[in-house]
Amino acid sequence: MDLAANVAPVGAPAVPGNRGIWVGILCEMSEFALMFLAWAWFRHGHPEDFRAGPAMLNAGAGVANTAVMLTSGYFAVRALLAIRRDDAIAARNWLVAALLGGLTFLLIKALEFRWNIEHGVVGTGNSFVAMYYYLTFNHLVHVVWGCLGLIWAILRAQFGAYGAADHEGLEAAVLYWHATDLAWIVIFPLLYVLH
Repeated sequence: MDLAANVAPVGAPAVPGNRGIWVGILCEMSEFALMFLAWAWFRHGHPEDFRAGPAMLNAGAGVANTAVMLTSGYFAVRALLAIRRDDAIAARNWLVAALLGGLTFLLIKALEFRWNIEHGVVGTGNSFVAMYYYLTFNHLVHVVWGCLGLIWAILRAQFGAYGAADHEGLEAAVLYWHATDLAWIVIFPLLYVLH
């Protein structure tokens, strides 16, 4: 018996998602890297604004949004694991949970912006606050895009477009969601923690 004849050849490991999503993620990460450089530049030029800045913000909202983003990311991973088991119903349900997390993030951020305005945290005359709005609004736009990607993946999962052998689109949505998580994990300490 020839054992070598029964061994399947090992192919190159598959890269999750598709080239398009990786280009998009590279663009997103480049954009945020430039924003983080701008944050560092302004922090260097206006240290008094940046020392006092985090105390002006609603830290509870920042912590809540961090928990929501991380939990939503976990749900997205569960969706990917479910589709790899060929369980499209569970994948769809986990995607819905991830989407609800994204929508919760948007609600908390809207309430936080309202709280800021009510407490005089406006971007005029303070470099820290201007950078806060610049970073968080840009991130909010990416969360909206991520939610739209999750809705697209939910609809495709609902109509049977994904299975264990073909789920590239679902992977792409999850990858983008995690890139948005990653950006928030950097934004949170920069704005709410570091003095």
